[in-house]
Amino acid sequence: MAGRSWREVREALSTIAPICTSHDPDGIDVYFLNHRSPAVGTGVQAPGGYFQIRDANQVQHLFESVRPCGATPTGSRLHSILKPYVAHLSRRAANVDSTKPVNIIVITDGCPTDDPESIIVHHAKKLDQIEAPPHQVGIQFFQVGNELGATRALRELDDDLADQGIRDMVDTATWNSTTSENSEALTADGILKVVLGAVVRRLDRKSTHSSPQSRRN
Repeated sequence: MAGRSWREVREALSTIAPICTSHDPDGIDVYFLNHRSPAVGTGVQAPGGYFQIRDANQVQHLFESVRPCGATPTGSRLHSILKPYVAHLSRRAANVDSTKPVNIIVITDGCPTDDPESIIVHHAKKLDQIEAPPHQVGIQFFQVGNELGATRALRELDDDLADQGIRDMVDTATWNSTTSENSEALTADGILKVVLGAVVRRLDRKSTHSSPQSRRN
């Protein structure tokens, strides 16, 4: 990812960071596919990220200091982020609700060079084993740029996951569904609409599952 796509992601995250911080003082954590920070993580957070990003200035500085390069190891990076978080949940299986839910926003401009599907299925099954709430982990994939191969890869991921019979924890948004009206760029508005919609849908599902009527069924 470089050039226009890199700038689009930078601007979108610059807008999103303060909005997220207004709801969660911890801000957002940012991970790159082919770059690692010296940060060691917390045991719940994966190492190699940039933690507690809260405002546009931090995002701008971060994107000025990192240069995009290399392949697209989406599955590997997802695994490195999910593994410590899901392991932490497993250790606290009797009190999962005490752990803050996480939404992972994956922004990509190309086809993955590994297998994110198997990673997602692996961790989804672990979440099912400990009966984690539907909203505990959400993953939203967004395409930046208009590369047809990336569009096809996201659609195939969406279709393949639907056939796996796992929990609904993944949303995919291709290029034309993440842009604002009359725009050909990824926007913060487009990202937030998808993420909010996913969270609300899963919270609704939790409410339905916990209702007396549902328990009788």
